[in-house]
Amino acid sequence: MEHLVRKAIQSDAPAILGLIRELAVFEREPDAVVVTQEDIEQHGFGSHPLFECIVAEIGNTVVGMALFYPRYSTWKGPTWHLEDLIVTENHKGKGIGTALYHSFIAYAHQSGVNRVEWVVLNWNTPAVQFYKNSGAEVLEDWNTVQMNRSAMKVYLNKKQ
Repeated sequence: MEHLVRKAIQSDAPAILGLIRELAVFEREPDAVVVTQEDIEQHGFGSHPLFECIVAEIGNTVVGMALFYPRYSTWKGPTWHLEDLIVTENHKGKGIGTALYHSFIAYAHQSGVNRVEWVVLNWNTPAVQFYKNSGAEVLEDWNTVQMNRSAMKVYLNKKQ
């Protein structure tokens, strides 16, 4: 069956959350997802959206998505950060991920940004190779740094 890639709408929020949870399981972090359907509806489709999303569907079923948001690089200017690109397990290998990736890159290029960026787990070698083959540069000398809400609180409560 053929797939369609389109801009996500608010009624896609349950499917988007399901894909986020599926990706968390794949990335070995099944309990890490704290966002709710309501968060996705508000943050992606409210009066001041924080992200954009495109979905792939077969029939009326969402089977993949690319979720991204704007950033600003002090070196390059406007950029898009691709937060998640996922296709459901039973629809992988059908070109859907490639179609989502292409749509994201085309959207970014048309919007005039100077760079797109994302992170990929180093053990996800098929994805790493796919990105390299597409012309993306996988930076080996940079580390992703994160601080969760609990760590922020601990840091802020320390006497300086």
